[in-house]
Amino acid sequence: MPKNKGKGGKNRKRGKNEADDEKRELIFKEDGQEYAQVSRMLGNGRCEAMCIDGTKRLCHIRGKMHKKVWIAAGDIILVGLRDYQDDKADVILKYMPDEARLLKAYGELPENTRLNEGIAGGIDEEDDGGGDDYIEFEDEDIDKI
Repeated sequence: MPKNKGKGGKNRKRGKNEADDEKRELIFKEDGQEYAQVSRMLGNGRCEAMCIDGTKRLCHIRGKMHKKVWIAAGDIILVGLRDYQDDKADVILKYMPDEARLLKAYGELPENTRLNEGIAGGIDEEDDGGGDDYIEFEDEDIDKI
């Protein structure tokens, strides 16, 4: 059986999640950058995002964020635009839900942008006009069977 010559396994590579939970300064876009909302994940460190300027771009998740910052569909991200390819961009930063709400409050994001506040928020909004989803049986029906 071969000896392990490395310094550790999978858990060591994951590392500690130290500074991610703390409050960080809100980063606004600069020239050459744009806000976007992830429409779907494609795999292989890529995603498809709808930018605020109305363009759908193929975004590449940078190596510093890859396997450390999890990006899902509906997240608000900051992308760096490419000078030579307009249909591709690079993910620079993922905004936390509270940061995305602040961006919307400051007017950086348009009002029609839907922010994902979690699973519970999405279910309540879609289920407004549903009505009753249950059937009530009488005792008489059971006796007839």
